[in-house]
Amino acid sequence: MQLTPAAIAASPDHYLHSFEGADAVIVPMDRAAYARSIFLDARISPARDGAVLVPVAALAEAAPPPQTTAWIFHVAHCGSTLLARALEALSRGLVLREPMALRQLAFAPVPARLQLVLAMLSRRYDGEEPTLIKANVPVNALLPQIVAADPAAPAVFLHLGLEDYALAVLRSPQHRGWVRDIAARFAGAAPAASDAESLTALWLWQMRAFCAALEAMPQAVTLDAERFYADPAATLAALAPRLGRPADPARIAEVVGGPLFTTYSKRPGVAFDNAARLQRRTALLRELASELTDVRAAAMHAAPDLATLETRIAAAAV
Repeated sequence: MQLTPAAIAASPDHYLHSFEGADAVIVPMDRAAYARSIFLDARISPARDGAVLVPVAALAEAAPPPQTTAWIFHVAHCGSTLLARALEALSRGLVLREPMALRQLAFAPVPARLQLVLAMLSRRYDGEEPTLIKANVPVNALLPQIVAADPAAPAVFLHLGLEDYALAVLRSPQHRGWVRDIAARFAGAAPAASDAESLTALWLWQMRAFCAALEAMPQAVTLDAERFYADPAATLAALAPRLGRPADPARIAEVVGGPLFTTYSKRPGVAFDNAARLQRRTALLRELASELTDVRAAAMHAAPDLATLETRIAAAAV
């Protein structure tokens, strides 16, 4: 059967992975391929070989109207992959983790392409819950456009408090380099900014974006990652229905008591659990004590409304 734009648009089996010039890269997928693809970027695990290029214009003409989509928007290193995989384990609805095409558009926005991507990502298999998309950090730059496309969409804004965020993303030279790059690109951090200043700018940019989105999204809630880590079962029971997922207590207990919560969510072969995370956190508290003071001072200097931001985020908690 010829793979026409209409046939591609009709099923999630044909996944819009990314853009190459004027073409869309379509990757063959099925339920199993989506489930084993921890990320849908270069690390995608297709159903089989055979990606094809389709003109974006032709695919846009054939694309269906977007369906309601559920969202996880988040800061970095806050358990978003673990949360997405746990929610995936509770139902058969598709969970799309870090779609590459969305990330591309965050760096080079094209409104018509965003409309196409939202339509293609929203597809679901018959009878399933709404597709759940876990974005990644750069996609927070697209929040105004994503919110405008469907203000009624269910969403969670997964976050960390300022100091907890610093502990998560200043823990290695590699993490610090990422913070400087992303803060300069999206949060207006100065080239000569310290790591503490870059971190603060990035956190404030995201909190302001989340607060603005909350004003327009009545179905959206926030979730402090530390709460999720401390009590994943209660968190999943409260959050899953908000995102269109079932919250069967027995299934939640099975998932939380299983290997997902005793291994590293991004690399399932590596042992890691909340006890190990807390041990690392304790060591980082000692190591970064001086910088944590700098981070709080930088935030108070840069954001006179800091307390208001923190209160607004907390008030929308699930």
